Formats: sequence, C-alpha cells, structure tokens
Amino acid sequence: MSPRTSRRPSDPGDIGRRVALQRERLGLTREEVAARAAMAPGYLAYLEENPASPSGPGLLRLAAALETTVDWLRGGGADLPPGRGRAAYHPELYELDEEQCRARLATHGVGRVAVSTPDGPAIVPVNYLVAGDEIAFRTAPGSTPAAAVGQEVAFEVDHLDEIVKRGWSVLVVGPARAAGEAEAARLTARAPSEPWAGGERDQWVIVRPERITGRRIHTG
Repeated sequence: MSPRTSRRPSDPGDIGRRVALQRERLGLTREEVAARAAMAPGYLAYLEENPASPSGPGLLRLAAALETTVDWLRGGGADLPPGRGRAAYHPELYELDEEQCRARLATHGVGRVAVSTPDGPAIVPVNYLVAGDEIAFRTAPGSTPAAAVGQEVAFEVDHLDEIVKRGWSVLVVGPARAAGEAEAARLTARAPSEPWAGGERDQWVIVRPERITGRRIHTG
C-alpha cells in the first residue's frame, strides 16, 4: 500500500466538528447552511472535514446561520471542567469488554491513580505507559503516587469529547509494586516523555491488573 493510500484522514479540528454537529442538530444540509451564511457549499464541506480558520466576518455569518455564537464555534469554555454542557440526544451507555479496555489503555499517556494515604484517600494524575499486561508510572519517592506500593489501587483513564458529548472510561484495580533496578531502567528507556510534573521522578510503580472494567457513552 502506498503512503498516499495509507495516510490517515485529517482531523477537522474543533471549529469543523462544531460546525458539523450544530448543522446536524438543526437538521440542515450543507447547502442550506452555506446559503444562510453566504458562502460556497464546497468551502463549508472543506471546513467541516479539514483544519481551517475562517475569517472573522465569515465565522460571524456562519455562527448566525447555525443559530449559535462565534465563541461556541471557537471552542469557548474549553478550559472549564468537562461535562458542564447538555447531554447529547439519545445517549447510550455500553459496557466495554477487557479487550476494548486494554485497547483504550494503550492509547493514553495520563491516567489517575487512587491510593490510601495517612491523610485519607487521594486521587492524583500520573504519566503512564503499558508494559505488557501491566500499567507502569514514574513518580518521586515519598510522593502520594508512591504510596501505591504494597497496596491494592485503582487506576483510571478516560476520554471526553465535549463537542459530540461522547466519552469512555476504563478502570483497573490491582496490587502495586515497586519496579526493580533493571526493570526501571527498561521502562525509563521506553517512556515516550518525561513526567509532566517535572523534577526528579525516578521511582517506577507497577500495577498488575486483576480487574479491568470500562464504559462508553455513544450518541446516535
């Protein structure tokens, strides 16, 4: 297969996805929205399917045509906590099987580990990687994530799409241990990035999954 035929489709970006979502919510065709916004249907199709940044006047006309605001089309509210918007029409909740859960675990680099500390339960984000059947994350000795060693812990990853109101979450439960010196060196060599928190974080913690569950919200 040639590089041209195997190339992945481009990501339309937030504006394109929001335009397509709002148009579908209103039950309008591209031609109808293009006529409302005084733009070519071909340009609207390009905008929905490719990363683009329409001009100020064009975006203003498009927002009016879609009965929304320029701020919403530009992703206004993206820094707010997720899940504040309305639910999608006819959402459906599905259970993920173990294979689907592991596939989603392998796509992420930041998860949350829940541990018991002397001050009570704590949930903290950590950079992680999948090492065989196990979950590995790097932290600093004496830190909250390091308290996972010797405990049964919960580890969670999720993904939320605020635009289309879809998402999934995967929960792993199992015992955690400290990696040995040789194992830690291998994990360090494999790590795709340094921990986002910075500083000296040379203790690797390994979680061995004993139970993996997941859920997915799908919209029709």
